[in-house]
Amino acid sequence: MIYLDHAATTPLHPAVLDAMMPFFGVRFGNPSSLHHLGRDAKFALERAREQVATLLNARPTEIVFNSGATEGNNHALKGVASQLKAKGRHILASNIEHDAVLHPLQSLAKEGFDVEFVPVDSQGILNLEALESMMRPDTILVSLMHANNELGTIQPVEAVSALCRSRGVWLHVDACQTVGHITVDVKALGCDLLTLSAHKFYGPKGAGALYIRRGVRLETLVEGGHQQKGRRAGTENVAAIVGMGVACDLARTAMENGEEAGVVALRERFIDGVLNSVEGAYLNGHPTQRVPGIVNFSFAGIEGEGLILELDAKAGMCASTGSACAAGSLDPSPTLLAIGLETGLARAGTRFSLGRGTTEAEIDEVLRLMPDVVESLRALNPAARAALVGGRSDDAG
Repeated sequence: MIYLDHAATTPLHPAVLDAMMPFFGVRFGNPSSLHHLGRDAKFALERAREQVATLLNARPTEIVFNSGATEGNNHALKGVASQLKAKGRHILASNIEHDAVLHPLQSLAKEGFDVEFVPVDSQGILNLEALESMMRPDTILVSLMHANNELGTIQPVEAVSALCRSRGVWLHVDACQTVGHITVDVKALGCDLLTLSAHKFYGPKGAGALYIRRGVRLETLVEGGHQQKGRRAGTENVAAIVGMGVACDLARTAMENGEEAGVVALRERFIDGVLNSVEGAYLNGHPTQRVPGIVNFSFAGIEGEGLILELDAKAGMCASTGSACAAGSLDPSPTLLAIGLETGLARAGTRFSLGRGTTEAEIDEVLRLMPDVVESLRALNPAARAALVGGRSDDAG
């Protein structure tokens, strides 16, 4: 198997699994219980809270555990909207946000909030001038992903934060694709809220966290018990949270040791190899301002799903046509349409996402197969050759 779908999920690190296992067995206590088993679980939770906070340069009290970034995004967006609706009902977000942001915003729009989407350029970078011009006195929140999950393009969060602070607007950042791969310092970013998911950086599925800057108040999304000081009710998933904490420590060490820099080197090897060997291949997103592992190509004259299935059949390779949460959709990628690709190339978009375990041999094998596989797919479509000329808007990157 050649696994190039790390942006969808990463394999669980063995050390993470080892740390989790006792909490499925002998250390099974409820962290809200007062006896020694409960205290043991509570101590493990608070240790994990410190580990997450350390990775983000946050305070432990600013970390709220949850089931993942989808819940975190819902909590941040709906919580702010409910808390600040008396001040204003205008919310801004980029037009390439993940569905976990778009769908809660659509729900808020149905409740009477005025939600607008800020355009990005041909490389997927937010238009700062447009954002500034779209801000109003009743704007209460801007939501922006740190890096796009399909393109890998990193957004100018610090500049957006400065603009938000000057207008008294809160900033939420979806950092699913960056936490554990590049430095994510909430103080340097200047955000008020930030979401992450453990399974994006070699931790377990079903565990995530929402950073809530000290002083920020937002309505609770999940009500019930008094866990986490009432900010998120429900008995905590102790084993998964412990695993997330260890994954945070491992990620910090990996970045310090240059492991993510190694992923960047492999990514560049892959990009150069595809562009030099496959006719009609286009790199989508910013050429360098991207997270270490994500690469997105469009191949003129074919559809991305066909390429993925063929590479899977020939090499056991795992990749995707975009967000794993949108898998199965026959529509062209909204993200690729937003950066100016015509429908054919948007359908042809294919995301390859590398990880710390990816090897040169694996990349070389995919590069060896890619030209013939693409040509064989084009041969099935008599009009495919015509698609090699044009197909992109003039300013597409």
